Amino acid sequence: MNESAGLVDLIKLPVSQLTLGMFVCAIDKPDKGQLAITNAGQIKHKDTIAQLTKNGIKFVWVDAQRSAEHCGLSKETITHPHPHVVPVTPIASETESQKVPISREKQQDQAKVMLIEAKDLIRKVLSETFEGKAIEVGPFEALADNMIESVMLDADALKCMSALRSKDAYLLEHSVNVAFLLVTFGKYLQFDRDKLREMAVGGILHDIGKIKVDNKVLHKPGKLTPEEFEHMKLHQVYALAIMNEAKGLSQLSKDICLMHHEKLDGRGYPRGLKGDEIPLHGRMSCIVDIFDALTATRCYKEAMSPAAAFKILLSLTPFHLDQELVYDFIRCVGIYPVGSLVELSDGQIGIVWTSKDRDALHPVVKCFYSIKFKRYTEVTMVDLLQSELYVERGVSPSSLDIDPTPFY
Repeated sequence: MNESAGLVDLIKLPVSQLTLGMFVCAIDKPDKGQLAITNAGQIKHKDTIAQLTKNGIKFVWVDAQRSAEHCGLSKETITHPHPHVVPVTPIASETESQKVPISREKQQDQAKVMLIEAKDLIRKVLSETFEGKAIEVGPFEALADNMIESVMLDADALKCMSALRSKDAYLLEHSVNVAFLLVTFGKYLQFDRDKLREMAVGGILHDIGKIKVDNKVLHKPGKLTPEEFEHMKLHQVYALAIMNEAKGLSQLSKDICLMHHEKLDGRGYPRGLKGDEIPLHGRMSCIVDIFDALTATRCYKEAMSPAAAFKILLSLTPFHLDQELVYDFIRCVGIYPVGSLVELSDGQIGIVWTSKDRDALHPVVKCFYSIKFKRYTEVTMVDLLQSELYVERGVSPSSLDIDPTPFY
């Protein structure tokens, strides 16, 4: 639960008292003396409860009101289900009702924890999938709910954290970022929450088939030979088998996984779908997958600036990508996305820091480097709504030979 979510009725509930439909806002971690507030989500599968027990979690914090709405019990029954269940005040001390915003630093700390947990979950599932175990959807739905909550409230902190990339963890980071971008894109197109959740789960799992691809091909630091490319394409064949074994995975989630390499002209794979045979969410996954791959550092290439990536996306319309959707995606993400690097008109380099409630050309930029003096400078926040400066262009770190990582 995000601390800005407002004043809610939270109760401390034993895991043994959980039922399907209840909304868990936090997990009590007594061994660490803290609450894990990044595990919010509705209990949809008994496996989720079993997993909590397996992980040694004895108590969770439940939103009584939201739980009552989904599990068919009265709020009073949930609030007092057992003599040892203790009603408590909300976890959040900084609430909307008190008009105390969470600091950006705290938001980013929460986003960082969520991304680490997401990558850990994907790493675990990749390992289990490699061993032939079927995917359990429950944990991914909980992760998807966390992403949706972040996007619904204020996605800027999460965008900045997801912009930090490592070429050695590409598969994990790409999976998380595709899911996050799909949720952001889906929200922009006004999809309902259930659809956003299914899209996020599909995004997280969209490259699951690559676990079966030869590592020498998967991590080759150069152009693939035709034979190697054909082998790489098999990851979609592997994915199909994995999807068929997955329990409780929606068709929409499967589509995201199996359609992100299809093309409107029918020359994609694995099925060679054409035109309207690719549903809206499938077309969205094609755009998001390419964009994130282009803007990531890989073992064989440097990261591209978002502006350069947008040009490539547009060049792939209309034979590969849906042109109208590409324009929608650019409007959704913004010409200068949060977390990207830009050069200002006076030669300062900075990170696009805040864009909420602003037009695309006037974000807040966190400046830390001067092209003119070729050195790092004192960090300053430049509000382009209050300044005569403007964004000259988007840039990639490699083009300037600088490391922006410490400034995120």
